[in-house]
Amino acid sequence: MRVHYICILFAAIAAGAASGQPAGFAERDARYRLQPADSVELHYRYTPEFDQTVTVQPDGFVTLQIVGDLKLQGLTLEEAKAAILDRASLRLQNPEITLTLKEFEKPFYVVGGEVKNPGKFELRGQTTPMEAVAIAGGFTSASALHSQVVLFRRVGGDLARTEILNVKAFQSQSSTEVGPTLHSGDVLIVPQNRISKIERFVKWGTWGVFVNPVY
Repeated sequence: MRVHYICILFAAIAAGAASGQPAGFAERDARYRLQPADSVELHYRYTPEFDQTVTVQPDGFVTLQIVGDLKLQGLTLEEAKAAILDRASLRLQNPEITLTLKEFEKPFYVVGGEVKNPGKFELRGQTTPMEAVAIAGGFTSASALHSQVVLFRRVGGDLARTEILNVKAFQSQSSTEVGPTLHSGDVLIVPQNRISKIERFVKWGTWGVFVNPVY
């Protein structure tokens, strides 16, 4: 069933989505946020014996000497550095560290629901929701009647900020709006039926209800 396929697809990749601050969707050039499979190199200026290169695990945690288990998923490098320093200060006196991103997943976005070719796509440059839907094969005959897209953007933890977009309005010759620019990890769901409203913040990963809403 199509709904089951979409739910499985997003369950498999949701853990790897990057997150953003709770700012407007029009914000661009957001700082990169760590996600599972990213590799970071930690260097202590005065105690190099504790230097490590670690990979963010699927649950978002890393295991560091002195520090122990620490969740870095969703943090910028500066935020991760501050979190490590805060924990390391419990064992070391005035530690100074350098944190370097060594390997990371290429930026991506996901399009699901009522499009012809749902899936995960590489984010290349500035891409709008209208362009993302086109890359995913365009609307199905059913969704073309309303041309709605629900944009989900992670805002830390298990929350996602949402926005209902009318792509047809962006296509209008009289419209100067092109829609927000996608961030890495954004999820676009094209619902089966028209949605009149949605909670501003929802639990991350709950896309299924929007693929085939019951209201």
